Amino acid sequence: MRSGTSIGANVEEAIGGQNRKDFTAKICIAYKEARETMCWLELLEESFILEAQFADSIKKDCKEICRIIGKIQITCNKRGDV
Repeated sequence: MRSGTSIGANVEEAIGGQNRKDFTAKICIAYKEARETMCWLELLEESFILEAQFADSIKKDCKEICRIIGKIQITCNKRGDV
């Protein structure tokens, strides 16, 4: 729950960042939180705490979030915002 909700919080912090470097740092944290969330979702599914069909749907959304935030990171790195 914490890592999942932290993704959005860090993206919002990035949007309100003081400069490009601050934006990039917060986006990187959001990406790490998204990856952590994926790990927890897989664990919950494998432990039969989440029904497979429900877990698959959530994991699909989480993967898409990872891809979006990952692309933002790549763009920031290309611009030298690190």
